Amino acid sequence: MIQLDVTIMGQVYKLACKEDEEAALRKAAAFVDRKMSAIRDAGKVKGTDRIAVMAALSMAGEFLSVKAPQGPLSDMSMLEVQTKIAAMNKVLDAALTPQEALF
Repeated sequence: MIQLDVTIMGQVYKLACKEDEEAALRKAAAFVDRKMSAIRDAGKVKGTDRIAVMAALSMAGEFLSVKAPQGPLSDMSMLEVQTKIAAMNKVLDAALTPQEALF
């Protein structure tokens, strides 16, 4: 493990990661810094904690709207895929619950 310093909205954070993950962690920190700084600079949200929550919601929305890779679900967003999986799990649970009484 190595330690590195990253700066997000002017605040330095000391983080630990594996050596082969350093570049990815630095990119992630820079991405978070850009998101939070943009929200701060827009001037509509005050307070670091609120800015962090708004940035997290923005990034989560972007992540969930990313299209699934090739395959039968490629025309669906990740959120739609997750919703479909949850619905399938409910159907399976309903079908398997009576089977539990047999054992």
